[in-house]
Order: sequence, then structure tokens, then C-alpha cells
Amino acid sequence: MIVHDWHEHSAATHDRTKENEVSDEAEELRLEVVQLKRAMVTRPVIDLARGVLMASFGLSPEDAWSVLVDVSQHTNTKLHRLAEELVDSVNGPPLPDPVRQRLSTAVAEVSRPA
Repeated sequence: MIVHDWHEHSAATHDRTKENEVSDEAEELRLEVVQLKRAMVTRPVIDLARGVLMASFGLSPEDAWSVLVDVSQHTNTKLHRLAEELVDSVNGPPLPDPVRQRLSTAVAEVSRPA
């Protein structure tokens, strides 16, 4: 009888472990879907901003990406918000001074000869 009780306990524990693993996996998949949906919304404007930097400063796609990331980090601005501001500044209001200054610094840093 003791062996039987152990098997029942072991089976119940195994079932709860499986349920937790499935629940964790479902949560990870849900989070991934949310992140992919967000990327689908924000990626186009980020790509446009990279194009603006490439055309304006003759940067490579990688350098334009580095500049965006650098300016985003140093100005504490979400990358997609920075990209929106940069794209809007082409025909609209200029970038705020702190963003413009960091942008100049970041472009100068990636443009230095190695």
C-alpha cells in the first residue's frame, strides 16, 4: 500500500509539473506574439529613420542602426519614438536640441575612420 501511495503522489506531482511547463510555454508564446505584433507596428518607422540617416549622412545600414540605438539610449527615448521624431523632422518641426546634439555626436563617432 505504501508503494501504491507513492506512485499516486508521484503521478500527481508529475501531472502538476507538466501543467506548469505547458503554462510556462503558453505564456512565453503569448509574450512572443505581443512582441512580434509591436515590432510589426514600430519597424516601418524605424526603417524610414534609418533611411533618413543613410541619405543625410551617407551611413551604412548598420551605422544608421547604431546611431539610432545610441541616440535612443543617451536621450532615454524609446527607439520607435525617436524614429518618429526623426522622420517627422524631415518636413516638420526640428528635433529637440538634446536629441539633435546627441545625433551629431553619434554620427561623428560612426563616421570616424577606423
